[in-house]
Amino acid sequence: MNVVHMAAAPAGENNPVLNISIFAAFVAVTLFIVIRASRNNKTAADYYAAGRSFTGPQNGFAIAGDYLSAASFLGICGAIAVNGYDGFLYSIGFLVAWLVALLLVAELMRNTGKFTMADVLSFRLKQRPVRMAAAITTLAVCFFYLLAQMAGAGGLVSLLMGIDGRIGQSIVIAVVGVLMIVYVLIGGMKGTTWVQIVKAFLLIGGAIVMTIWVLAINGFNLNTLLESAVEASPQGEAILAPGLQYGANPLDFVSLGLALVLGTAGLPHVLMRFYTVPTAKEARRSVVWAIWLIGGFYLLTLVLGYGAGALVGPEVIQAAPGGVNSAAPLLAQYLGGPLLLGFISAVAFATILAVVAGLTITAAASFAHDIYANVIQKGRKKADGSPVDADPNAEVKVARRTVIVIGILAIVGGIGAQGQNIAFLVALAFAVAASANLPTILYSLFWRRFNTRGAVWSMYGGLASAIILIVLSPVFSGSETSMIPTIDIAIWPLNNPGIVSIPLGFILGWLGTITSRAAESRQLAAEMEVRSLTGFGAEKAVEH
Repeated sequence: MNVVHMAAAPAGENNPVLNISIFAAFVAVTLFIVIRASRNNKTAADYYAAGRSFTGPQNGFAIAGDYLSAASFLGICGAIAVNGYDGFLYSIGFLVAWLVALLLVAELMRNTGKFTMADVLSFRLKQRPVRMAAAITTLAVCFFYLLAQMAGAGGLVSLLMGIDGRIGQSIVIAVVGVLMIVYVLIGGMKGTTWVQIVKAFLLIGGAIVMTIWVLAINGFNLNTLLESAVEASPQGEAILAPGLQYGANPLDFVSLGLALVLGTAGLPHVLMRFYTVPTAKEARRSVVWAIWLIGGFYLLTLVLGYGAGALVGPEVIQAAPGGVNSAAPLLAQYLGGPLLLGFISAVAFATILAVVAGLTITAAASFAHDIYANVIQKGRKKADGSPVDADPNAEVKVARRTVIVIGILAIVGGIGAQGQNIAFLVALAFAVAASANLPTILYSLFWRRFNTRGAVWSMYGGLASAIILIVLSPVFSGSETSMIPTIDIAIWPLNNPGIVSIPLGFILGWLGTITSRAAESRQLAAEMEVRSLTGFGAEKAVEH
């Protein structure tokens, strides 16, 4: 049995000066990309949808960059290193979720929409109530997702710079938030997309190098790697079997699985990526590229997670700044010393910046386009009685101001979410998306009778139930790892609300529809069905 024993210490000591230099170089390069890309931001379509100028392969890399968040790289590697098999379930859930999004909603949404998810949901229903509900659910999902990314950024940069303690990490999170605001204000969707493309290249490339390195240490024998991980883990062989994390409460795993598998199809920042290509054909090409990139990456996380557990050790990982989220950077330090640590940490930081920029511009677009332009301004009249049309330039200005507000909220929330596993926090965002958005999206696309009351009940009911159950769960209070450990209002036993809130969202959509006598336009329902399936009329919708 050729077992590789865990070394007593990483191959090289942490070098904050070198790490900060690499980190600063990445920030400078990405800022340069954003500034160059921002030169053509002249219209709302440029700011929200990058002028629909990206090709299928480019958008495929950007989708992978958006989807492979800090949870995919830092959170999952840490979850596998500490909890083994149960941690790898995140990878499986995220990958299967992408297939659900592809088969059920991606191309149909692209054919029907313009800038945001609400464009699709309000196509054949009453504009004001549906747009308002869709915008609120979009903002909620983006906020939960931002919590995960900001918490990951705090732990990562703290490790990179040798900063420990809650105050130091809070300062780091604030700096990340300010950088995020600058990126989105300057670059819009085009700048964000190019950062995501570059980040996808670097992230996947770095993960491949580390995977080959870990396998080489273990003689390119996966069995040897697993044996090493078993020997290094206090849990022993339990890390190779299901149940280490979710064995005590199988319902928690079912709830998590539902959230992961169904959540992606309701994530507004992923769906918005399909509006950056010129045609439905390019949207399909981008999906094919994204599937290969995302699927390949999640296979790598198995080796990286168990590799971190075998070579660094679960106890060392949990004691590091950032906790389990430090597994991948610590593995990089073990393999290549401070230089590889600096590179991988900078790539992970670029990952966080790209994802938070995408989330922020999605949330800002939803508020400016859906609430400001289509709810507040819609229906207003001038002194002579003529309608007031929302000025696209004013709409973009509102979006930019919204970016600043969202950035401040993300900083405050990220400080409160420190210490949580970011893969787990993202699972909460998935649960909210699957509860509040997915039922309405599917009903709108596939059920002709679906009406405004069903949409509003589904979105508000799914959102409210998910958030209430999260607040009443051990995630929010009642334990040392809770977001607010000083209070205890945890009466809901599960960490993830999906097992209740997702079915409730579907039930409320159905119940609201069958109890409403309001007749929606059958002509619009038929037009939406034709447009979503064939793309006919989609380009006309984009132009107008």
